[in-house]
Amino acid sequence: MNYIDWVGSIGVTLLLLAFFLNLKNKIKTGSLTYLLLNFMGASIACLASALLNYMPFVILEGCWALVSAVGLVKLATKNKVLS
Repeated sequence: MNYIDWVGSIGVTLLLLAFFLNLKNKIKTGSLTYLLLNFMGASIACLASALLNYMPFVILEGCWALVSAVGLVKLATKNKVLS
C-alpha cells in the first residue's frame, strides 16, 4: 500500500466507525462525536480521492464533509443558545 491508500483507509475507517457506533446505539447522529467522525473521515477520504484525481469521489466526500461541517456549526450554535 502506498501513502494515498493509507490516507484513504484512515478516512474510510473513521466513516465506518461512525456508522457502526450509530447502528449499535453508542452515539446519536446529532452528537458531536458522530459529526466529527464524519467530518474528519470524509475530509481525509476526499483528500485521498483528490490525490488520486478521482473526481466522482472528491465530489462525494467533499459534499459529505460539507454536510457534516454544517451539522457541527448547527450543534455549536445550538449549544451557545442553550448556555
